Amino acid sequence: MTAQQIEQEVFDDGTDGGEAVARLYQAGGIAYGVDGFDSVTDEHITLFHDQGFLVVNDAFNPAEVRTALDGLLDLIDGQNPAFTKGIQFESGARALLATMPRDKKQDAVRKLMRFVEYDGRLRAPAEHPRFLATLERFMGDTPVLFQDQALLKPPLVGREKPWHQDNAYFNLPPETVVVGAWIALDEALPENGCMHIIPGSHREGPVVHFKRRDWQICDTDVQTSRVVAVPLKPGGCLFFHGLLHHGTPPSRSPRRRRALQFHYKPASVDRIDAEERLAVFGSEGKDVEC
Repeated sequence: MTAQQIEQEVFDDGTDGGEAVARLYQAGGIAYGVDGFDSVTDEHITLFHDQGFLVVNDAFNPAEVRTALDGLLDLIDGQNPAFTKGIQFESGARALLATMPRDKKQDAVRKLMRFVEYDGRLRAPAEHPRFLATLERFMGDTPVLFQDQALLKPPLVGREKPWHQDNAYFNLPPETVVVGAWIALDEALPENGCMHIIPGSHREGPVVHFKRRDWQICDTDVQTSRVVAVPLKPGGCLFFHGLLHHGTPPSRSPRRRRALQFHYKPASVDRIDAEERLAVFGSEGKDVEC
């Protein structure tokens, strides 16, 4: 990676909230799923709408996972000069990136964004036919990809992603059945920052978000008694509703946790503007406190 490429990248200087946030992720249960897309029945589609999520184990095979990881590492390593401003590095890595070896450089990355047009190996999971067919069953409409990210927690210092609803970030009608797909590229466990969710919380509607450690649900509003962890093997996929409360704890594990995340909206749904969205999800100024 050249000095010019480094200057084009985004650096993140946030914090993970420290060990005090651990109580927010004390799961009282574990989410289990079905094995493969062919096992998804109409009853599972109904369950998705009732609980706000569905886990599909072995959604992608080991070869597909390895190929996606290769694409991810190539982009992080600067192998595609056209891919600029799509990587969010930890701020402390700025002075070291130019000399970091490929394998270590990924541990300075928080997330990658908007990469599907730059690497076919990372676009392939988002366009997998049985994957798209499952999304269409959830939505009852043609799914349209509108956001792609890779979310990384490096060994020992992986940061928290506080509790939130994804629809709070999107300029779409607040009750839209947005479906997120979180695909594990490593084994994701509670100790290395797997997804944690609150089943059924999507049916309670939009929640006010606050600018604290992130754009998030207030910590005191997290229903900790209902938290469920979602461990996944590599290739496993968590489908979840855009209003489902979810977050990931910090990782102090020596094991990496790398994942792809795609968001889809129904083709028939039109966008709204940010002002309309913030009138629902915005925090300060709504006569509420956090």
